[in-house]
Amino acid sequence: MRITAVSTPLDQIQADALIVPVFEGQKETRFSAGPLCDSGEVAGKPLEQTLLHNASGVAAARVLLAGAGKPESFDPAGMRRLAGAAVRFLKAKSVKHIAISLEGAYASPDFAAAAVEGAVLGDFEPDRHKTGNDKKQLDSFTAAASFDGLAAAVERARIVAEAANFTREMVNEPGNLLTPMRMADAARAMAAEQGLACEVLDRDAMAELGMGSLLGVAQGSAEPPCLIVLRYRPAQAAGAAHLGLVGKGVTFDTGGISIKPADSMEKMKYDMAGGASMIGAMRALAQLKPAVAVTAFIPCVENMPSSRAQRPGDIVTAMSGKTIEVINTDAEGRLILADALTYARKQGCTHLVDAATLTGAIVVALGHLHVGLFTNNDALKDRLLAAAKAEGERMWPMPLDDDYRDYLKTPFADIANVGGRWGGAVTAAMFLKEFAEDTPWVHLDIAGTAWLDDGKPFLAKGPTGITVRSLVRLAMDWKE
Repeated sequence: MRITAVSTPLDQIQADALIVPVFEGQKETRFSAGPLCDSGEVAGKPLEQTLLHNASGVAAARVLLAGAGKPESFDPAGMRRLAGAAVRFLKAKSVKHIAISLEGAYASPDFAAAAVEGAVLGDFEPDRHKTGNDKKQLDSFTAAASFDGLAAAVERARIVAEAANFTREMVNEPGNLLTPMRMADAARAMAAEQGLACEVLDRDAMAELGMGSLLGVAQGSAEPPCLIVLRYRPAQAAGAAHLGLVGKGVTFDTGGISIKPADSMEKMKYDMAGGASMIGAMRALAQLKPAVAVTAFIPCVENMPSSRAQRPGDIVTAMSGKTIEVINTDAEGRLILADALTYARKQGCTHLVDAATLTGAIVVALGHLHVGLFTNNDALKDRLLAAAKAEGERMWPMPLDDDYRDYLKTPFADIANVGGRWGGAVTAAMFLKEFAEDTPWVHLDIAGTAWLDDGKPFLAKGPTGITVRSLVRLAMDWKE
């Protein structure tokens, strides 16, 4: 889809359909829409859609009155949803060229960027492997407004949203087509295209480094594991900070010997969403060029229950030297992240953020609305929460008191990989904290937010690309 920015007045915008936000309590009198407002058909309620053909006073073939809700509560996140819902509504009607008019207080960089992001994200469909010829395609989306910096805001939004869709495309791939090494191939290709350095550590290299925790998870699969490393270095760094992005890359998770129930197991292709989000974020950062050094680490494995698989009760030695008793082989994400976090620290990262579809417990706690956020450093937490708020990605701080460490005690090793039934998301984060050690670190549990079981008016069913926008904003706004 081609993205453009114009300062053309509303009445002169050429498009198959022109999106115009309308608000509750504010009567829209243009386009001969007054009678519709008087009758209550156009009320401005959130995501309400009213399509006008041959509307008066405009060059566009159609005008879509898009409900924005109450003006006092309409923010860039609302604009993102509005644009996404409008694009999906119009695309279903085979509209090819869409524009949105941003006027008054909404003619600003934040609202323009949100409109473009919403359109690009809303245009995504998880139908890559369908063979029919009835797929709807959108050719262009134009943001029309008059303010300085419009083109720059639109271009940045395009880059970030396309990176999120790159992540969603990767997450949507089934386990037979996206194995650990094929995920590495995708990362290599992206890095070559965008000018990033890419290194892929194979089984032998990881064994040499002592990554027994990661390799223990991988040993049950015929598919070889790998650790993807993507490096971005600014031409002129603003300081000595080095941001490490660590993402879980379990390309398919059966649970291993602690096998999952069959119901919904097909969805476990999305267990690499954290890793994919890091690759997507790096794709955007390579183009936007922040002033801080950023390296992504994506440990990739397949968790399978073969005769060679790791057993409950096994004890492995992590790269840090800590021994781990594996109580449950379905708690594998934390095992691969442990070695990746240690490696990131040894590579000189001064700040760490990891993202992982880590626990069902976070879904019980927060549902499908908020990412669970855990940290050992309030300053880094505040930076990330500010970035997430600016990008409309909801995150909720969770506790990480030292007392939770007691749940992970075992007489047989330094630490157990699970802590029992209670506080499962917290004890999983506490396990990772052991390997982040004293490096400022944030853990994002995205198990409830990385996948939509049912589509939204503004977003298709399937992968969401959660955290890509927030991580990009974190790096772009980085200050020492």
